[in-house]
Amino acid sequence: MKKILFIFGTRPEAIKLVPLIKKFKFEHNNFKTKVCITSQHKEMLEQVLSFFKIKVDYDLNIMTQNQSLFSITSLIVKNLEKVLDEYKPDLIFVQGDTTTAFVSALCGFYKKIKVAHIEAGLRSYNKYSPFPEEINRVLISHIAEYHFAPTKLSMESLKKEGIKTNVWCVGNTVIDALFLTLNIIEKEEKKYFKFFNFIDFSKKVILVTGHRRESFGEPFKQICLAIKDLAEKFKDEVEIVYPVHLNPNVRKPVFGILKWEKNVHLIEPLSYPYLVWLLNKSYFVLTDSGGIQEESPSLGKPVLVMRNVTERIEGIKSSTAKLVGTKKESIFKNAEELLINKDLYQKMAKAKNPYGDGKSAEKIVEIVKNNL
Repeated sequence: MKKILFIFGTRPEAIKLVPLIKKFKFEHNNFKTKVCITSQHKEMLEQVLSFFKIKVDYDLNIMTQNQSLFSITSLIVKNLEKVLDEYKPDLIFVQGDTTTAFVSALCGFYKKIKVAHIEAGLRSYNKYSPFPEEINRVLISHIAEYHFAPTKLSMESLKKEGIKTNVWCVGNTVIDALFLTLNIIEKEEKKYFKFFNFIDFSKKVILVTGHRRESFGEPFKQICLAIKDLAEKFKDEVEIVYPVHLNPNVRKPVFGILKWEKNVHLIEPLSYPYLVWLLNKSYFVLTDSGGIQEESPSLGKPVLVMRNVTERIEGIKSSTAKLVGTKKESIFKNAEELLINKDLYQKMAKAKNPYGDGKSAEKIVEIVKNNL
């Protein structure tokens, strides 16, 4: 029986790995499957694990207040060695581009354990944006044995770097997770309406998510000023809801600039099901997040990406998303246009999701069964 180890540390990783973990653990008994978390983002991670009822076998528990990349890296290397020596997996799964994913892949390499990379091949071609994610995913690609690319464009990016074997286009598992979640939450509508009773759903709801490290400082100030101007111009037409990340580099400018706006609701980070429910009720999304760029098209929600570059080019090309940068004027102008231009809104809302059909996890399991 082959032994599988999933290693992750943040909420986005967990969301995208849950469909795979469930497949391996409960539908394919010819594998022994265990879960290791680093707790890089502990509170938000635990919300996902609890909702999907995922049992954790190993917790490296590395999270410290205002942690640095140096401490995250060194603690994972130190603590993961013991887990790998004890369990001796045949295959390690990592997802995406976090420091947890990169360092886990590196530790697998040190132990000569095969590594499977979920969401392989994303590239912005700017090593400092997103930082440190761009370099993390490039390095993982040159360590991993199996590369599960979400799109054909991602496959082409890998081929350009000389990675041509064991590369499969399988779609993105985040769509699998989205459909799993919708099936659960649609049975509890009253609970969610009660939780969000401070929102006037007769107005257009704009969901905001923003936390990128490369936007700390002036870019975040610009983002907040754009949201402020939007709230003031459309005060009778929109409700803006911003679940604010726990990082103090995010919270300080957000609360400093936006806390007085009556139609801007600054709330604590939402658990995944509550975020999906709110996304489904929103008119459009302002974000610098990755996963939400992939989920929103499945729900018909246009996305304005508040970054200067994005590795999720497929959304831009298919018109489900638009890259608007971090300047106040650009963010405001594009959001304003979505609110007043119905034709533009419909074009983005009805565009086909390029990121998958919700069957990625099953495809990956079958490939592993035939190749491990």
